[in-house]
Amino acid sequence: MKRYTWLILALVVLVIAGCTQVPQEKKETTEIKGDATLQVQFLDVGQGDSILVIAPNGKTMLVDAGTKGAGRNVASYIKGLGITKLDFVVATHPDADHIGGLVPILQELEVGTFVDSGKEHTSQTFIDMLTLIDEHDVNYEVPTIGESWQLDKKVKVEVLYANEAAKDNNDASIVLRVSYGEVSYLLTGDAGIKLEKEMLANGDVQATFLKAGHHGSNTSSSHEFIKAVQPEVAILSYGEGNKYGHPHKEVVDALTAEDVEIYTTAESGTIITATDGVHYSITGVPFEHLEGKKPTDVSITRKDLIGEEVDITNDSNEAVSLYNWQLISVEGNQVFTFPKVTLQPGKKITVTSGSGAKEGKSHLKWTGKQIWLNDGDAAILKDAKGAVVSELD
Repeated sequence: MKRYTWLILALVVLVIAGCTQVPQEKKETTEIKGDATLQVQFLDVGQGDSILVIAPNGKTMLVDAGTKGAGRNVASYIKGLGITKLDFVVATHPDADHIGGLVPILQELEVGTFVDSGKEHTSQTFIDMLTLIDEHDVNYEVPTIGESWQLDKKVKVEVLYANEAAKDNNDASIVLRVSYGEVSYLLTGDAGIKLEKEMLANGDVQATFLKAGHHGSNTSSSHEFIKAVQPEVAILSYGEGNKYGHPHKEVVDALTAEDVEIYTTAESGTIITATDGVHYSITGVPFEHLEGKKPTDVSITRKDLIGEEVDITNDSNEAVSLYNWQLISVEGNQVFTFPKVTLQPGKKITVTSGSGAKEGKSHLKWTGKQIWLNDGDAAILKDAKGAVVSELD
């Protein structure tokens, strides 16, 4: 992105008192306060993402704003902090649970620069967002990997991933690292495991805080990636009782295996972190979880909404019975229950529907009717016990 001359906002950084600190070595209790404090707030927007960054000099950055309904609450919350202008607003990718809330943000707050993934979408929410950017004459930028900007003289924002040409919305996710002294935050949007591998190939991804990708879905936060990031703290943003089964247990298990302390917006509400560049504090209650279990290697590997086909692949070394497993179309809340079929190791099976539905060999026919919503419909795979095994937006 281009570099800009910024107006300095006289914002007061809130003081976080009496919080439990998680320092770089081991945990102790302290207070992070003073004018040289960076705040990163993970806002409770239910099933979605929204992150507010307040630099020591008062400049601000908002990364996503949840759904449109949540966005009204986000706007009210921000104005309640005395903030009337956001220096940067970042739309990581055009899913409604990330950009929907940016519509009321653009309506109610002044925005300096709007950083967008560049991924086009046909939804009315996306169109409304672009219309408001144009009407308010907001500076609009699409970043590329390796670019950076200073939110404060000592606060650097780096773009670790961006791809406006991505075919899938999640694959277009902008991934940012915000660094202040010895403390850093990796904000991953809905970046999946494929993108994580690309980031690992590109270089350093280490960070103190990891905002886990895709709300704690097992489509993100691979064990390999978590090991490379080496986070001390992970933040999972999702809605309590959500229909996707977030957070998925294998993500929690992987984080726990690496001794990462987990906080979730579903349990703690808005999570406020503060750092002086050396130590940090966190509001909220550490996540409580069940003992780990071995994750399955059966997953949804392809979804063709137009062609009405979904591929299920077994990447394990053992045959897996799919009897009484379920494939769910989230938008229509329609459920396909698998018959007595066994998926051999390294093989895939395709569930078909619509007028061209196929049956036989490696195909299972769901119905001759259209199931999948063409302009966006998540797929969820559950095992016979009802546990979420895989998800694909």
